[in-house]
Amino acid sequence: MSIIELDTVSKRYGALQVTDQVSLSVTAGEALGIIGPNGAGKTTLFNLIAGTTLPDAGTIRFDGADVTRMPARRRCHRGISRSFQIPHPFVGMTTYENVLIGASFGAGRTETAGSTKAIEVLELTGLAAKANVLAGHLTLLERKRLEMARALASSPKLLLLDEIAGGLTQPECLELVETIKTVRAEGVSIIWIEHVVHALLAIVDRIAVIDFGRKIADGDPAATMASPQVSAIYMGTDEEVNHV
Repeated sequence: MSIIELDTVSKRYGALQVTDQVSLSVTAGEALGIIGPNGAGKTTLFNLIAGTTLPDAGTIRFDGADVTRMPARRRCHRGISRSFQIPHPFVGMTTYENVLIGASFGAGRTETAGSTKAIEVLELTGLAAKANVLAGHLTLLERKRLEMARALASSPKLLLLDEIAGGLTQPECLELVETIKTVRAEGVSIIWIEHVVHALLAIVDRIAVIDFGRKIADGDPAATMASPQVSAIYMGTDEEVNHV
């Protein structure tokens, strides 16, 4: 059964078509990677799934229910949560307090239940030792983990990760991948937008490719990355260069 299903979803800003009849689905427990050039419409797709942007056309179903016009807060309570490409923690609050906000308000828990969940998520994401450190003092890797921890604190069925590996060193990226593997083992479905392709390949079951707002490929990661069309659009090819 699909946990999330988009059916010919479109979004336009004036003359700019940022999402063009995109259809995709993710089954329960599956991890889907999304790649594409900068400006291809990947983050807008996340905004449409999370509910911070509403589509002009098409349908979005989550866990069997039509959520196309549902606001972001209600989608979060139903089980959709996301991280953001650039971490924006509450820098004057501790790591624990940042996660507690997600655990309490993101899932509508009491403070006691939220506290229990926050501690659990800090352990899961490797941040327990930093629980009492101000978020403004964390390293980039730790902020990335905190971004994911805040999203996980609401107990999502579907976790949206937006370029969470960007800016990390190779060892830091490997650490993050291991954390995401642990999250997957908890049964959380994942959609992950990422330019660090080797990180995606270590996690996802499928890769979808977005270009100019359209989905142009969706399938087995190795086969998708080997496609000449994907190479031309995403990576550049000799043929493409020769025609410039």
